[in-house]
Amino acid sequence: MAKIKYYYDTRTCKYERVRTRPIDYILNALGFLALAFVFGIVISIFYSKYYKTSREARLEQENEELRVQFEVLQKEVEQLHKVLASLEERDNKIYRVIFAADPIPSTVRQAGFGGTDRYKALFSRQSSTTETVVELRKKVDRLKRMVYIQSKSYDELVKLAKEKDKMLAHIPAIQPLSNKQLTRLSSGFGYRYHPIYRVRQFHGGIDFAAPTGTPIYATADGVVSVVRSSYGGYGKEVRIDHGYGYVTLYAHMSRFNVKPGQKVKRGQCIGYVGSTGLSTAPHLHYEVHYKGERVNPVYYFFSELSDEEYNKILELASIENQSLE
Repeated sequence: MAKIKYYYDTRTCKYERVRTRPIDYILNALGFLALAFVFGIVISIFYSKYYKTSREARLEQENEELRVQFEVLQKEVEQLHKVLASLEERDNKIYRVIFAADPIPSTVRQAGFGGTDRYKALFSRQSSTTETVVELRKKVDRLKRMVYIQSKSYDELVKLAKEKDKMLAHIPAIQPLSNKQLTRLSSGFGYRYHPIYRVRQFHGGIDFAAPTGTPIYATADGVVSVVRSSYGGYGKEVRIDHGYGYVTLYAHMSRFNVKPGQKVKRGQCIGYVGSTGLSTAPHLHYEVHYKGERVNPVYYFFSELSDEEYNKILELASIENQSLE
């Protein structure tokens, strides 16, 4: 039973019964609801701060699992980069050297994909997680690029391996004239004294002293690219393009035995020793060019010489004497 409340009325000097109006009930109810609402908010904030709902706990666990998996993926990507870098180094320094192929420049291997805009489109907003995922995506794209370049390199090496016999036949490998006693090499590659100008200058080939008319042989398979005569310089000369970056030059001939465009085989006679052009005695001036640069021809006599004979050739070629032109 509800308590009856009274108040003292000073005008009548009596206790009068308190009459509760409907509006008072409404105001009291609203006040109670407001207080309950505020209290509920406080409780909710406190609970959410120190206690997690089952959904939040589940999401947090999923995030932790994703973070662990993400770290594992990062480590795997880094490990793959190391493995691929090792393959690239072996490719450039071993495989491509064996097949006389140019190494692939690092600028080509490390080239990236497009710009940063292609990654911005993946996410609607920026965050630390977004940046981390974008960074991993870049690494994966770079890895894909490196794998693609390496696979193309191996395709090229497979092709070169199949053509190995053909390539070996096109690489200079013998002396350009008969020199079994190793007595005809008169001047080597490098700085020598010029017999006419009497100055020390670079000699870009090897001189073989031999009687006029001595046969001269192609040192590898190829196509005759130049057959010409001049009163100075090389005199009567022949150049053979062997492909794979190799060209050989035979100078101061007395006469030719080939024509421009003719295919020749290693050991085929292409002309005869003479003393034409700027020459002081009958001899053959022989040069080997690789990718446009003159290289020491003695490095290309490996096919017909024993170790002792090759060492003797190296010793003779290293003597700084006077060239014959």
